[in-house]
Amino acid sequence: MDISPPFGYKEIIPLLKTHKVRLLNPGEVPPFVRALNAIPISYSEFARVTLDYPIVFTSGDKGQTFAPVAVLGMTGGENLFVNQGAWVEKTYVPAYVRRFPFCMARVTLDQVEQKDRLICIEKEFAGDTGAAMFDDQGQPLQQWKDVEKLLSEYETDLERSREMCGILSDYSLLEPFNMQATVANQAPVQLTGMFRVDEKKIEHLNSNQLRNLVKKGILGRIYAHLVSLENFGALLDRKSKIAA
Repeated sequence: MDISPPFGYKEIIPLLKTHKVRLLNPGEVPPFVRALNAIPISYSEFARVTLDYPIVFTSGDKGQTFAPVAVLGMTGGENLFVNQGAWVEKTYVPAYVRRFPFCMARVTLDQVEQKDRLICIEKEFAGDTGAAMFDDQGQPLQQWKDVEKLLSEYETDLERSREMCGILSDYSLLEPFNMQATVANQAPVQLTGMFRVDEKKIEHLNSNQLRNLVKKGILGRIYAHLVSLENFGALLDRKSKIAA
């Protein structure tokens, strides 16, 4: 059996009812997040993410598939929303971060990817000390019920994100773009490898395509994404203040 860890996780193992878990402290972020300049977001997060971050689309397979991400920094390895190991107050923390050290992992058995996902945990966060998720009879405690709800809803949401990105790609609405900026007393920065919706192409969709975008709630997310691009200015201001 081969278990594929999500991006950023080191080594994951199936969660056992006997495991104790070292949970993150309030505001604490996983080590890998501190050096990320973008992080995946899911379908239901668009409205909230729009308030704080630019939302763009990225592709890891040369445009075959796409995924929405929140931009956290202007250069590689730069997260402008983490300060001294904690997320900046009064900004939204994406579910990808909040679910750590848990995840739902893809499992390959005899070279066949299984339909059901396996609940796993980052290995170094599981052991004999920490918070119990189940009682002595193996019944889930409230803390685990909350975690399980987050994991389940997030996985469902990711499927909706994949469907949305597939439709945007099929309708040829995504276009590549770059972002260039200059911060005082620093070398110019450039963000590449990003995609955005070409708003002009929306008016050329046929009625069935447009109806489908509305029915699935994608049209609203398209405009949330387009509005969020204004946050690149706020991101640059944040970088300038930190540099100063």
